[in-house]
Amino acid sequence: MSYSVLPSTQKLRTLLEMRPALDGFAGIPQETRLLFRAFCDSQSIDITGLLQTSLRFLIAGTPRELNSRETTREPDSKRYDRYSRLIVSLDTKPSGKLFDEIRLYLKRRRVAYRLMLSAVLGGNRKLVRLTKFEPRHFEEYVWHALFEKTLPPEDFEPVTSRDHLVCQVPWNILQSAGLLTRKWRGRPVYPTLDTSGIDIFVAQTPYPGRVTKNTKLVIRYHDALPIFMPHAFANKARHQATHFQALADNVASGAYFACVSETTRQALMTVFPETEARSVTIHNMVSHHYFCENPPPARVAQIVRARRNAIVHDGVSTPQDVDTTDDAGMKYLLVVSTIEPRKNHSLLISAFAALRTEYDSTLKLVIVGSNGWGADQIVRDMRPWIQQGALFALDRVPASELRVLYRHAAVTVCPSLAEGFDFSGIESMRSGGAVVASDIAVHREIYGDAAEYFDSHSDTNLKACLLQVLSDENASARRKMMIERGAAVSARYLPEAILPKWEAFLTQIGRQDT
Repeated sequence: MSYSVLPSTQKLRTLLEMRPALDGFAGIPQETRLLFRAFCDSQSIDITGLLQTSLRFLIAGTPRELNSRETTREPDSKRYDRYSRLIVSLDTKPSGKLFDEIRLYLKRRRVAYRLMLSAVLGGNRKLVRLTKFEPRHFEEYVWHALFEKTLPPEDFEPVTSRDHLVCQVPWNILQSAGLLTRKWRGRPVYPTLDTSGIDIFVAQTPYPGRVTKNTKLVIRYHDALPIFMPHAFANKARHQATHFQALADNVASGAYFACVSETTRQALMTVFPETEARSVTIHNMVSHHYFCENPPPARVAQIVRARRNAIVHDGVSTPQDVDTTDDAGMKYLLVVSTIEPRKNHSLLISAFAALRTEYDSTLKLVIVGSNGWGADQIVRDMRPWIQQGALFALDRVPASELRVLYRHAAVTVCPSLAEGFDFSGIESMRSGGAVVASDIAVHREIYGDAAEYFDSHSDTNLKACLLQVLSDENASARRKMMIERGAAVSARYLPEAILPKWEAFLTQIGRQDT
């Protein structure tokens, strides 16, 4: 697929942080893959990925430039050995053995303190070296590790043919090094990446590092929730500190901010008013996987059987007379999000229980998402309904199957207490579904008049809102109008609509003097 692009005489050498793409299906990992794919088609952006993990050290790739003392490039055999070992380091999880864990802990501390001392001593701080990875002959790994979870097969060639740079030092070690300097400087001083030869570095979330002189730093800012809702995250103190301190350093160092919503941009400016002139709103892209089709309703039952969340369903037996194979035309509510408190599953389960009693005893609830932080109480709320065969918890659902679930759901519910964007409503609209969402600013901004809204703290209000779409005498006409409006609203987030905004923004800052 190709996207419309803006003309440009010289491409901007742009580095995109790929660390989130190593994890998960949705959210920031998905947006990272979609952004990289769109940049591949740009006539004004020359895209390279940055390979880095959160916790694991990587093997170095090949030097970015030939050493002046060398007269020939290193042999292909040596280069391929480097790349092969790099992939092993990317793809190998910690062994869990005590000795290995101790050795890794000591290495992390040693590197963090070395980087901290380098920063504290000042002067020409030692740069964090970046090396090169050329994916030719390693395309299958690149596709599987970075892109397969989001992109369609026809995108294989463009995304696997692009080079990458490698940062051997884990993201969390850069965070630790910066936070350690607070004891000496009173503020964090983060390590500097050697980004020479790069015009723009686009980082996902506040980045715990600086860039060299001729590179512009752009932070893809998703939300300020670690600042305003720190209680909603695991490892609260660490999460809040790493987010806020890295963000403050990004602001102080002159970074630019591409916010996923105007709601997020306003939150950023609340904390750092000086970012107003250096921030823009560029919404997330929705994947081309989501479009309106008419798969047979029986596909829903097949997906429900195949994609059950083993952790949630573990130890819970369902009645023998409840079998999803009989539910070819089952009526169900759908929610797609990580299972954690701020996603507000408990409110939805409470409203669902009332609907089963007062409206339709055959109504089902399908929850798609992996278990996140603080999921235990939500899982406890879910299990009685799982035992009755009324609720199905699914995870690791690919986009092709999620599209089917969106299409046949009576309603997709987006109940979150807070979000930076919220993909699920837009994906549902693209797939021909109707959306009911919590009445928070970002949902109003993103979904506009294509959704019905409810009070995020009232299960009674949510129940009433759902009844308007499910059983009101005008429900059929209302639902049809919502689906039609959803098709128009969600088209605003297709790559061909969003890419020109990125091109214009990056071109503008790329032309400014450093």
